[in-house]
Amino acid sequence: MNRNNRDMSGGKGLCLLLAVAVVALTVLPGKQTAKAEAPSPIMPELVNRKILTSIDRGLKYLVDTQRRDGSWLNQGGYGMYPAVMTGLSGLALMAGGSTPETGPYAKSVAKAMNYLLRVAETHTDGLVAGPGAEYRSMYGHGFSVLFLAQCYGMELNIATEAKLRKVLNGGVKLIVNSQSKKTSRFGKPCGGWYYTPGSSSDEGSVTVTQLQALRACRNVGIKVPKDCIDKAVEYLRHCQMADGGICYSFSSRGSSRPPISAAAIACFYAAGVYDRGTGGKGTEAEMVEKLVQYVDRAAGTGSSGGGHWFYTQFYLSQVKYQQGKKPWKAYYPAMSQRFTQMQNPDGSWNGDSVGTTYGTAIATMILQLPFGYLPIVQR
Repeated sequence: MNRNNRDMSGGKGLCLLLAVAVVALTVLPGKQTAKAEAPSPIMPELVNRKILTSIDRGLKYLVDTQRRDGSWLNQGGYGMYPAVMTGLSGLALMAGGSTPETGPYAKSVAKAMNYLLRVAETHTDGLVAGPGAEYRSMYGHGFSVLFLAQCYGMELNIATEAKLRKVLNGGVKLIVNSQSKKTSRFGKPCGGWYYTPGSSSDEGSVTVTQLQALRACRNVGIKVPKDCIDKAVEYLRHCQMADGGICYSFSSRGSSRPPISAAAIACFYAAGVYDRGTGGKGTEAEMVEKLVQYVDRAAGTGSSGGGHWFYTQFYLSQVKYQQGKKPWKAYYPAMSQRFTQMQNPDGSWNGDSVGTTYGTAIATMILQLPFGYLPIVQR
């Protein structure tokens, strides 16, 4: 965001949300950064006071539960996952208009960024995850790199920018080196990722996490090998089942999974592979269109998401936002109403029985999509 918009940093809550700015991506030599237009008192379409209050309470919960070292820990039954929770919570605060240097939650965003930069220093291979509480470290790595790439896309001081660039370059290298080298039945490398670096296996949810991280890095000028992206997209294509959905893993197959299917659409769009409704053509468009139809049936606003409803909506909301006004207008009002009704008295959401940090970060990110602050979800 533009450093000159410091008038946004003096107030929190609804004052920030009423000072809405639409992010425009400006391409600079070797780097793409996010800048903001002048604040406007006009709320985005479909957003109302009830939604603004819900967002404000959720963001306050995240700020109040941030640990002194800048991290968040999961408050649920799936382990602590500090890198995942810090990356997701940092993204949620940035989705409200704050950056590491400006906005009402700048201090919290900067603390989260610096925590993950310190975590990166504890590894020599480029991993940004852990320590200790992240036994499936590629999740932490993917969400950390995604968040840090959004920070790098903002205007920062030279020293911080250099640190981020070094960590992001190392993070991309680790992702590339960890891509599965196994050969599929089609005679090509599978191109997916698994829970830990160097495992040479594949699994859909880890794969989409790495793809989004790579896309975020590429958007801000970090070099990402094209063949790595191509192999990953091919991997997801090979995971499509007869009903149009995506299975858990190319190796194990099984039935289609709504959460991974929704995430796969977001990744296809990011890679420039679209259904016909969003401008695609040919057999690839037919493939994605079949996938979209499956997800609309299996993971709509009234569904349970197959036990991972928050995870499903995290990606499906991005898909609907990318699809344009008509799908978004059909999706957001129903979804925002459901989220505001689910919110706990303390401002949190308990997401997928994973915990309140996870649920609150995802819910507030979805509710804030109309503000258009995060480059990763630009139309």
